[in-house]
Amino acid sequence: MTIPAGLRRTVLRAQRDTLFLAAGVLPHLALVPVWAWAAATTARTGNWPLTLSVSAALVLLGAPVLTAVQRARYRALIGVDVPRQTPTAPEQRTWASTARWLAATRPWRKIAYHLLLGPLLAMLELLVLAVAAACLAGVVACAWSWALPTGIRQDWFGYLTQLPVYTAAGLLLLCALPWTARAVARAEARLASGLLGPSRAQRLQERVDQLAVSRTDLIEAVDAERRRIERDLHDGTQQRLVSLAVNLGLALATRPDLPGDAREVIARAHLEAKEAIAELNDLVRGLHPAVLEDRGLDAALSGLAARTPLPVRLRVDLEERVAPDVESVAYFVISEALTNATKHAEAMQAEVIVRQVGEVLRVRVTDDGLGGADAAGTGLTGLAKRVGSLDGAFHVSSPVGGPTTITAELPCVR
Repeated sequence: MTIPAGLRRTVLRAQRDTLFLAAGVLPHLALVPVWAWAAATTARTGNWPLTLSVSAALVLLGAPVLTAVQRARYRALIGVDVPRQTPTAPEQRTWASTARWLAATRPWRKIAYHLLLGPLLAMLELLVLAVAAACLAGVVACAWSWALPTGIRQDWFGYLTQLPVYTAAGLLLLCALPWTARAVARAEARLASGLLGPSRAQRLQERVDQLAVSRTDLIEAVDAERRRIERDLHDGTQQRLVSLAVNLGLALATRPDLPGDAREVIARAHLEAKEAIAELNDLVRGLHPAVLEDRGLDAALSGLAARTPLPVRLRVDLEERVAPDVESVAYFVISEALTNATKHAEAMQAEVIVRQVGEVLRVRVTDDGLGGADAAGTGLTGLAKRVGSLDGAFHVSSPVGGPTTITAELPCVR
């Protein structure tokens, strides 16, 4: 005879939940002797300060142990993981820091669970276990009664009158037992997650910290990929184009006997190869200039100012090199701002100031162009998003007629 899969799962789940409830009785009643002894001693001696202090010490010492036992019970028997609280201990023990630490950990939730809620849950668990024992006794009542002598069976149960009632009641309770045990186990799991685990504010803070770390890792991975592409273009494609341009130039210089048409085609190809090399150089610098990684932001900005068609007054005041991702964002903000000033603003000169003030890197680019820059434009919006990826601030001031000032503040320590 094959037992249906659904019935087998129901029976196994009922066994697991019943075992879970049975295993919770003793831990839930562990602190009952403490407060019972405290109440009895106080009533007998009247020395409530000593009794209260001793019982409070026992509760404070026992709460972490009982919490670990409950976590193990939930994890091993019903597969529910109650997260641990991982608050950062205050470095300096002051009343304010201790109060903040207590507000974050909320140890009174664990104490309330073990001291007050535990006995109530134990009573509920014992009730479910009593129902389970009663239903099993009712189901086997008929079979057990037939093992008794006839006279005893008729005196105790009556003949074929009370036994069917006991058996029917046992079957009904047995059918309801899986759902009852499951409901009680779920209720206990919710209470434990809310009282023994971290609070909602702590979970949100941990999630924010995880997202911040994940975002930082993503930014670093993208920056590393950008540097890899720059190296591949510089060491591979660019070298091939240089070799092609050199070969074409040698062909023009060493073969004067070439026909005019062929010479014109080679000359045109030579010119296009040199233009492709120049465009690739600009692309490589746009991806990630090598000097930025090798010599830092000051040297990279000096080269950028030298390549800009308009006069640029540059001032860089850095205490030390900042993080690579901060250097990269600052460089591209300045590069884009100078490009806009050259192409669109018709500026005659520009000024770039980079200063490190404490843990903030401040970047300001000012030009004397026409102004009227749209802060919601594609280029400036992209810069704002890039600055925002580091939790920075980005501002644009560009009244019609100028000047245009672009300011970015980037945190150096994250």
